[in-house]
Amino acid sequence: MSERVVIDGLQISQPLHDLVRDQAAPGTGIEPEDFWSSLAAILRDLAPRNRELLAKRDTLQAQIDAWHVAHRGQAHDAAAYKAFLQEIGYLVPEGDDFGITTTNVDPEIATIAGPQLVVPVNNARFALNAANARWGSLYDALYGTDVIGEEDGCEKSGGYNPRRGDKVIAEAAAFLDQSAPLAGGKHADVTAYALVDGGRALQVTLADGSTSGLADPAQFAGYNEVDGRLASVLLVRHGLHVEIQIDPAHTIGKQSPAGVKDVVLESAITTIQDCEDSVAAVDGEDKTLVYANWLGLMRG
Repeated sequence: MSERVVIDGLQISQPLHDLVRDQAAPGTGIEPEDFWSSLAAILRDLAPRNRELLAKRDTLQAQIDAWHVAHRGQAHDAAAYKAFLQEIGYLVPEGDDFGITTTNVDPEIATIAGPQLVVPVNNARFALNAANARWGSLYDALYGTDVIGEEDGCEKSGGYNPRRGDKVIAEAAAFLDQSAPLAGGKHADVTAYALVDGGRALQVTLADGSTSGLADPAQFAGYNEVDGRLASVLLVRHGLHVEIQIDPAHTIGKQSPAGVKDVVLESAITTIQDCEDSVAAVDGEDKTLVYANWLGLMRG
């Protein structure tokens, strides 16, 4: 067990105290001693009530245990059991209907349905990888798995296989046709992506020289330019994003008529940095580690 630092009645693990003093507090405008004193005030206010609630929980659990012991071996009487739970205050009368509203909740939590990643935050590499893994390369996923077969010279072993790469590019274009279709033509026939209307809309040039746009222009969510060149286009569908990365000079981009080097998908909505279930942060050293890793993520 680590040494303790006493501030305003709190006994603080030395590593945790040092983390707040040396890494968390600087730059926030909050003095470490003020942080601990404020925490101590909160604990003095809430700890007695917390002890009351824990004692009530223990009393209820003892009453429920005794009821089950007294009725051991008997057929379960749901009505009698419910009446007992009401009698001891475990069940309370149902109140009137009510509603709850929230504000300032991110769409990723409030409205978008999708996968979440969970990772133990005590492993810095795992935590960082999980945060970054919210976005994944469709090209890599197609190239490295059996979604695309290895027949006809499309093996994935060894070095980069351009023939397999062509199939990846075609498969990704077909995905774009499903998720962000064009008003006319197919993504496989696009020879150039460009911005029009002052960067507020996307236009594509097709192999026959004609131009088109998105069937649903609202799917165009943004773009990125590098040295005056369109480097990526961001599309959205059902609240999840697709990034078309463009670089005609890239090894993969050279194979695409439109210079598309990758299609990157928002593959998870949130990353849960876990310090309770997949890992147990219990003592001062544990908590110092998880809080230090979380601080690192928050500061980039």
